Amino acid sequence: MSNRSGKRTTTGPHTASAFATMAAAALLPPVAPADDSVRLEPVTVTSPRLTRDLQDTPAAVDVVDEEELQQGRQQLQLDESLNRVPGTFFQNRYNFAQNLRLSIRGFGARAPFGIRGIRILVDGIPVTLPDGQSQVDSIDLASAERVEVIRGPSSALYGNAAGGVVAVHTMDGPPRPYGELRATVGSYDFERYGVRGGGQSGPWNGHISAWTMDYEGFREQSRTEKHLVNAKARYTFDDGRSLTTVVTALDQPVGEDPAGLDRQAVREDRRQARDIARELDAGQEVEHQRIGLIYRDGASLPGELTARTFYTRRDFRQQLPFPGPSRIAYQRDYFGGALDYTGAYSVLGLPAEYTMGVESARQRDDRQRFTVNPSGERTGQTQDAMETATSTGVFGQTDITLTQRLDLTLGGRYDRVRFRIEDRAHGGAASGTRSYDELSVISGLGYQLTPDHRLYGNIATSYETPTFTEFYDPNNPQEGFDPTLEPQRALNTELGMKGFVGERAQYDVAVFRVTTRDEIVVTGARDNANEFGNAGRTRRYGLEAGLEYSLTPELSVTGAYTYSHFRFQEFRDDGRDFDGNRLPGLPDHQLFAELAWRDPEGLYAIVDALLVGRVYADSANQEAVSGYGVVNARVGTTRRAGDAEVETFVAVNNVTDEAYFSNVRINDNNGNYFEPAPGRNFFAGIRARF
Repeated sequence: MSNRSGKRTTTGPHTASAFATMAAAALLPPVAPADDSVRLEPVTVTSPRLTRDLQDTPAAVDVVDEEELQQGRQQLQLDESLNRVPGTFFQNRYNFAQNLRLSIRGFGARAPFGIRGIRILVDGIPVTLPDGQSQVDSIDLASAERVEVIRGPSSALYGNAAGGVVAVHTMDGPPRPYGELRATVGSYDFERYGVRGGGQSGPWNGHISAWTMDYEGFREQSRTEKHLVNAKARYTFDDGRSLTTVVTALDQPVGEDPAGLDRQAVREDRRQARDIARELDAGQEVEHQRIGLIYRDGASLPGELTARTFYTRRDFRQQLPFPGPSRIAYQRDYFGGALDYTGAYSVLGLPAEYTMGVESARQRDDRQRFTVNPSGERTGQTQDAMETATSTGVFGQTDITLTQRLDLTLGGRYDRVRFRIEDRAHGGAASGTRSYDELSVISGLGYQLTPDHRLYGNIATSYETPTFTEFYDPNNPQEGFDPTLEPQRALNTELGMKGFVGERAQYDVAVFRVTTRDEIVVTGARDNANEFGNAGRTRRYGLEAGLEYSLTPELSVTGAYTYSHFRFQEFRDDGRDFDGNRLPGLPDHQLFAELAWRDPEGLYAIVDALLVGRVYADSANQEAVSGYGVVNARVGTTRRAGDAEVETFVAVNNVTDEAYFSNVRINDNNGNYFEPAPGRNFFAGIRARF
């Protein structure tokens, strides 16, 4: 929680010069002392649909601010900063061919790659597709200013997302224009170079970030190369009206996949790739562009009107690490728009606020799949189809102040999601349509126990449709939609409490229970060629607790603990009874702790630890994967030289050289569950702002 804002190690060729530059920068005069009063200032959140102070929001919401996102970070993936949010669990950090995997309260854990069951937004523009898939490789961490995370019932008003919402907000240009150069280098030939800049000029505000990254990776066949540009421009017509344009362009020409290993291979060499991954040169190539427009009008009507529209283009090619139907390519067009209005009214003399809106989006994937032999030669084509998903949603929410202490929240959303496949490879045999009409509702109460402590409770329904990836069986390509796969539906209940203890401590505690019908689960997998089915019923209950305590104005402690009891209630697969088993890939216990010292003169030193309990790699709970603890440390300083501000930092990941797995491939039929993570590794960086 935050409201403030093998063991061989190698280094890139520029590491020595970077350290020399840091040593010189340390001799510069210090930055002027910072304000010590910022730690517990009020924070406003927008992701729960109605804008409110974080502490007054009757939901499990966390905010990670710019300092946590930017200060001394390597910025490989979102998990670096979001591990501090209780209830979240990340995997797949180091495999850039498979994308980061995020689960919230257990939703999203089944994804073989990318993110399922969680709504991802960047500056209000959806990253999540109508079919429920998200890829976060195009999110620019270098320009991220704030991330809001909703866990549980309050995500019901976002539609096809059972687990939660992650809303990323990128930087605006500051009042005084600036330019900035950045460089970070580290172990396993990690190099990242970038520029940022922006400012305000009359009614115009702009910000741009551009960077390039090259990373050889810890394992064989794990190199990645990425280039990304993210830009935002806003024109303010008057005090109440503005138009914002956001543009993102990603080019990832290299993203290798070393594949999972079995236990014996891990014992022999943690850094190796599987032989077939090397022979096939497994990996992906991505080109991705996005443009979005956001119009806000708080002057023409009594309330505030917001209109959004966007278009995304993605060209994708991938070779999976096995022979057979394993070469994939698609060209995706994703576009849509939204309109919402927020205002105030009174009901029976009671003050109230409301928001209502409509959203629509369309996804068109021109998709091909080819078979290859063990030498990587193409031998045939199994899929040539146009896959289209269209979603339309209408929502409304109101907050009513019943008394000075008691608030009532009521909301609902109706969605229609339509899938269509036009088969061109089998004479139309795999063509078809599937449509779903879903209603999600939420009801909640918030009670101000004292000026510093707030109690809340929520109950909500949610749903999650199968994605195109889950519908498709590469071993039976003429079947089209899997006729047995149904959406999953959940009932979420949550009770929480948040507040302050004295002037230095802030806490957030939530307990929850989720019951799910027809949960979509991985029933078998051959590397990434997963098979999916519905479990009859699952039950999740757990506890999430976050604490931030300022020991002194300079020294703070942050902690986040998650207890997760996630079990199958009714699940039988191929005659096997899994009732009572743990959901695979998810730990029962997770603890994050951080000790941070930030001197007013610009020096900082931060140590954090992540402890993760044992998980199971299979639904039968026969393959146990040991838990682990990872300690990271970073130290840096910010100095001034005239109009320039120079930050330098050095960091160590996995200080104790823990041998653990960054990813577990669930229910792999060949036992290749394990993707080893790097041992102790280093990085260092410099940032010069003018």
